[in-house]
Amino acid sequence: MADTQNSGFDTVCLHGGHTPESNRAHLTPIYASSTYTFDSAEQAISMFKGEEKGYIYGRWGNPTISEAEEKIALLEAYGIKDNDGLPLQLKAILHASGMAAICTMLLGNIKAGQKIITHYSLYGGTHELVEKILPDMGIGYVLVDFHDPAKVEAAVKADSSIALMHIETPANPTLQCLDLEALSALGKRYGLVVCVDNTFATPYLQQPFRYDVDYVMHSTTKFLNGHGTAIGGILIGRDLVKMNKSLTKMHRLLGGNSNAFDAFLLTNGLRTFGLRMERHCSNALKVAEYLEQHPMVAHVNYLGLASHPDAAVAKKQMKHPGAMLSFELKGGFEAGIQFIDNLKLCTSAVSLGTCDTLISHPASTTHVGVPREERITFGITDGLIRMSVGIENVEDIIKDLEGALKSP
Repeated sequence: MADTQNSGFDTVCLHGGHTPESNRAHLTPIYASSTYTFDSAEQAISMFKGEEKGYIYGRWGNPTISEAEEKIALLEAYGIKDNDGLPLQLKAILHASGMAAICTMLLGNIKAGQKIITHYSLYGGTHELVEKILPDMGIGYVLVDFHDPAKVEAAVKADSSIALMHIETPANPTLQCLDLEALSALGKRYGLVVCVDNTFATPYLQQPFRYDVDYVMHSTTKFLNGHGTAIGGILIGRDLVKMNKSLTKMHRLLGGNSNAFDAFLLTNGLRTFGLRMERHCSNALKVAEYLEQHPMVAHVNYLGLASHPDAAVAKKQMKHPGAMLSFELKGGFEAGIQFIDNLKLCTSAVSLGTCDTLISHPASTTHVGVPREERITFGITDGLIRMSVGIENVEDIIKDLEGALKSP
């Protein structure tokens, strides 16, 4: 495996986690095999006991998948030291989707009779999982405004069944930014498991493990892959024993494993991850500044604008305000629909993080399953537009926005 311990971030993106294979392929091939062979019965016994490393069955692991896991673990740990002053060691498990990764994390850490504490304005899928699926398993939830640590602490002190804190920052799609240092410290003080969804920020912009969190998860479908070619999710943890034992077991039994082809596409995308993020972020700031002065836009949610209430928190814990923004159209729901239909260059799609600019109207798409009253409470209003700013020439992005914002 390439030694990237003292290398730069982009070098880790290219070389991290790569182990030369026997046929000397430049890139790790797609290992399209459902199962693996043993040299002897004794070797099979040794592998099943965990005494010898190796691949046994595709659902349990694959060389192509391993490289993606190791590369992302290195990126999340980049530049971080453990309590002994040594480079932080993390374990990552690649999943078939971000939702599969969060299911492994939740079901591997909480049980019936316990609760999750989380906040408003979560990704719609996460919100529905917590609100509609987990309660049937006896797992409850508490929603609190995570901007106010005093409220969070009061909720935790009042309910001893709260066992896990889930943080999504920046949040989807309002771009609220939450103080990881303060929230993680609070969670640790009360013995909670602390997990962070780092999909919007990515390890390029934000590293939650700096704040002693237990787990970080991503939808790798987004910026990590970067090209919209494969669905995926990853769970990264700092407790190596638990990650290698009970959570690996949970992952395997739930069956949410990735596959070699999607892992290959993810690894290929990661090779240009740092370069892409530079352009994404540079473009996003210019687009946000343009939208903020547009007469049809009521307000812009972008962490790089002084008008955003969480700008100071973002500056403290993020390298750059990022590539995501949302903005409220003055005309409400109908204005949102009309805007989407007027786009010519930017793509109308509900995902994010691809090279091209993706734009969506959450009220009619990603959050349609959330009751309107709840959605409005979360800041997901009728005229809100979410935008994942791509790497096109920024002048062309702005020109398209200008045309789409014109009255018919």
